Amino acid sequence: MPAALNFTENDYRAITYSRALAADAVQKVGNGHPGTAMALAPVAYLLFQKHIRHNPASPHWLGRDRFILSCGHSSLTLYIQLFLSGYGVEMTDLQNFRTWGALTPGHPEFGHTAGVETTTGPLGQGVANGVGMAMAARYTHGLLEPETPLTQGLFDHRVYVLCSDGDLQEGVSAEASSLAGTQELSNLIVIYDDNRISIEGDTHVAFTEDVSARYRAYGWDVYEVDQLADGNVDLTALNVAIESAKASTSAPSLIRLKTVIAWPAPAARGTAKSHGSALGAEEVAATKVELGLNPDESFAMPADVLEHARGVKSRGGELQALWQQDFEKWSAAHPERAHLLSRILSHKVPDLDPPAFPAGKDLSTRKASGDVIQYLASVMPEIWGGSADLADSNNTTIEGSHSFLPSTSQMKNAHPYGRVIHFGIREHAMGAILNGIALHGITRSFAGTFLVFSDYMRGSVRLSALMNLPVTYVWSHDSIGLGEDGPTHQPVEHAAALRAIPNLAVVRPADANEVSTCWIEILKRRGPAGILLTRQNVPVFDREKYASASNAARGAYVLSEGASPAQGIIIATGSEVHLALEAQDLLAAEGIAVRVVSAPCLEWLYVGDQGSCVSLEHFGASASAPELFEKFGFSAANIATRVKSLL
Repeated sequence: MPAALNFTENDYRAITYSRALAADAVQKVGNGHPGTAMALAPVAYLLFQKHIRHNPASPHWLGRDRFILSCGHSSLTLYIQLFLSGYGVEMTDLQNFRTWGALTPGHPEFGHTAGVETTTGPLGQGVANGVGMAMAARYTHGLLEPETPLTQGLFDHRVYVLCSDGDLQEGVSAEASSLAGTQELSNLIVIYDDNRISIEGDTHVAFTEDVSARYRAYGWDVYEVDQLADGNVDLTALNVAIESAKASTSAPSLIRLKTVIAWPAPAARGTAKSHGSALGAEEVAATKVELGLNPDESFAMPADVLEHARGVKSRGGELQALWQQDFEKWSAAHPERAHLLSRILSHKVPDLDPPAFPAGKDLSTRKASGDVIQYLASVMPEIWGGSADLADSNNTTIEGSHSFLPSTSQMKNAHPYGRVIHFGIREHAMGAILNGIALHGITRSFAGTFLVFSDYMRGSVRLSALMNLPVTYVWSHDSIGLGEDGPTHQPVEHAAALRAIPNLAVVRPADANEVSTCWIEILKRRGPAGILLTRQNVPVFDREKYASASNAARGAYVLSEGASPAQGIIIATGSEVHLALEAQDLLAAEGIAVRVVSAPCLEWLYVGDQGSCVSLEHFGASASAPELFEKFGFSAANIATRVKSLL
């Protein structure tokens, strides 16, 4: 039998005050999304108090469950629970919602607020991140405790995702959910807030499909929970559904939850306006009357209610203490695995001796990358990855390894802890799943496709850069050099477009030995990187004649000095570097001396010393537009100061 709800009066009071807090926070700043946060307050409270295994005093505890708010616009849904649970978000942070420097930006930001497991806002991404986390949990189990039955291990945990209609309209969630069904990720529970409201009104203007049938077709278990007669959330039925989903051993679960947006606001409930606008002072006051609260009080939370809610911290501490005892036993019994985990968590790369490629034989950089991946996989068991159905072309298969597939799979080489991921033709989900794997925090993943299809995954790539995740994209067939497939498959603008993403290292090695150097440098750095590789063979440079490929780690270097004094410099990347060397020889024959620079990664190099740049070289923040321009230096006064400093 499912566990009883067992809520006390203070639990219900916490939910009531949470709804008022959501209305107050948006009303104070004048913008935001109050409706969903009001409606979902009981859902989030139930999860944080009764189901999610977590310890607010230790947000990075390895044994914790993960919670993702995929509908990031409803960030107050999460912030209020972080406040109630004791993650360090306080009432002043809720009062400063969506303002400069607050712990409560408009959308949840990973690394900014304790308890936020991923940055969300672009809809659908959080669902796919959850799939990645669930996959990473299974691979981690196989890496650290393969002899223990799955779901019973020290590192096993669940992933909870709270999502909206908009999330499930996005293609990235459909791609990821399809793969999750194939993978039978029973540790994944998605709660779908089915309120039938979007910015343009009733979702039926654009979204009439049977979501439950679609997810059943994906291979998910589906539970449906209707709202109560008065429009409130049916917490008892929801609790039963969550317990049933937790008992699943062979499929991910979707809980389709009927809600009324902005409940119980008397005029705003069930309206599109409540989705993304402040309710107005009169409606906020009327809502508090409906809730039985004092309409003249704002940002209220009785001390006894807060103390009760923060009891989850002591319960979480007890859970972690018991887990720690088991962890110490595991460490003593498996010292090599414990050492591996320690190295991984310290973000250290082992001593590496990657392949060296002899000069004299042309080799495509994609083939060289495949050889380097083989070597890295042999010394770093935490590395795994795959491709969007282009593994043979991208050279991303870890040879001799199993395919990552559930134990029920009849596919060749299938294994639940395999190192080869088959993403299918789902580039966008592939990128978001890689983000989820990286956010999980233990393993390191990569994935490949043709460079031209990086456009299909750009939203996920941008988020990896925003979160500074150690994700590696293997983008092969990087130029017109792919040939006969023609312009639909020949990337032209893609390298420049990717370089425009702040914090993304775009790496285009010139030959096989630069590939080795660049792969090692990518692993040493913690941020995301895309390595751009040729389809066609290119020369392997004679390093007795030219500078060492180890210089590629600097981002750019003088490959061939040429005669002195140099009359010019040719800077090239990737497959054009050998052409630059040939041009150097042609010019030398005419008495013209030039230097050749190989620049595999401008992001590792490009720092000017003779000028001053007023630009945004990082992502933005949550505050008013005028304040952002001022804080980031976009003002006439700052520009004038910069100019005078150069005179």
